[in-house]
Amino acid sequence: MIDPFGALGFPKRFDLDPTAVRTAHLRRTAVAHPDRLAEPLARAEAERVLAELNEARDLLLDDERRANALLAALGGAPPEADRSLPDGFLIEVLEIREWMEDALGSRDPARRTEVEAWADTRRRDYRAQVAACFERLIAAGDTVDAASHATDIRTLLNAWRYIERMIEQLA
Repeated sequence: MIDPFGALGFPKRFDLDPTAVRTAHLRRTAVAHPDRLAEPLARAEAERVLAELNEARDLLLDDERRANALLAALGGAPPEADRSLPDGFLIEVLEIREWMEDALGSRDPARRTEVEAWADTRRRDYRAQVAACFERLIAAGDTVDAASHATDIRTLLNAWRYIERMIEQLA
């Protein structure tokens, strides 16, 4: 996998301006676009580069995917290596899942809207917490605190993934 930050010329950080990501993508793809080339091997290479640039753009525009890529780039554990969750999270999720299933089963749009609003709020909360943890991790550099911040981020990202799955089920 390529470095999505490097591919589009961004420093490794969580908060990126989506407009800047799109602009960087357009600039890089304009230069690398295969339609500009006639020679088959050069064209094939340009198509590969274009695919990588498209993947980098998509990843950097997705907050959760960007957070996972950044954590990996900074040496944090991948989700399959650390499945930790915040204290009490699973109990809360079970209660919320019952509430969600009940709301969906009722076919009452107002109840569905309540669940969607709850999920959107939680998504924003996790995004903000992850952003703050990344700031602390990057500021910590190679100190002992860095490992603790990386672990905190992984735990938050694991919980965030649960919320994203619930949102997907609502859709």
